[in-house]
Amino acid sequence: MANLTTNDKQLLEKLFQMDGGGVLNFSNRIMGEFFNNDIGINIYEERYDYASGSKANRMRGFWQVADDSLIGKSVIKLIEYIEGQIMIGDLQQNDFPRNLIDKGKEISDRLLGKQAQNDNIAEDEFLEKEFDEVSISSLKLDGAITSILEQRLEEIEKCLNSKAALATIFLCGSTLEGILLGVAINNSQEFNIAKTSPKDKNGQVLKFHQWTLSNFIDVAKEIGFLKEDVKKFSHSLREFRNYIHPYQQANQQFNPNEHTAKLCWQVLKMAIFQITNK
Repeated sequence: MANLTTNDKQLLEKLFQMDGGGVLNFSNRIMGEFFNNDIGINIYEERYDYASGSKANRMRGFWQVADDSLIGKSVIKLIEYIEGQIMIGDLQQNDFPRNLIDKGKEISDRLLGKQAQNDNIAEDEFLEKEFDEVSISSLKLDGAITSILEQRLEEIEKCLNSKAALATIFLCGSTLEGILLGVAINNSQEFNIAKTSPKDKNGQVLKFHQWTLSNFIDVAKEIGFLKEDVKKFSHSLREFRNYIHPYQQANQQFNPNEHTAKLCWQVLKMAIFQITNK
């Protein structure tokens, strides 16, 4: 029996959309194939039968019987499935908040015995970090892209000086994505073989144009281009950038200020600095 707390189970049930008796968008067949191919078990064995026998209850039965390592593996594989389904449009990104995904990964790491990363990185501490002037040209990307990205850095500084917080955030997010795509193209083998690289239903790594900014951030951290501090705040920048859609901004009542803009600018500069050092 795994060491899952009541809170762990409630978080995982929310993440895996188990409240209606199902699990994500699984049919009975797909759920069986997933657990057989990705986890190495038959989820429809009698020992996993629990209560009504629904897909959600099968999962709960699995949690009652299986050991830590098996459940830890299943959690991370299900998260990979979610990310793949989002990429191909069969699940919606808005249904899976980044903090819930991250918590699921923390639970998986704990069950698998991995050393927990220190996520308690304060914004003020991050903003106070200083380093030499960053340079797009030092990233050695394609010449045309380098020119465009340099122009964007100039635009970002103009927006900051004009206290145009929202414009700063959008430019920082798109520039970071452009940089990480360029780095991925220059280091395609490393990015494609990473454990966190997004995959389709058949386990094939997606083409770079199908990756999200979230994918690029996670893989860049895994293979050493970014450190934990930049990974954490890059995901914040990514979420801020999503408010480019006015209705989403209205729904979330997101009104960025100068502090938020400076944080996003610091994320971008730190990312360039860390990638250059790599």
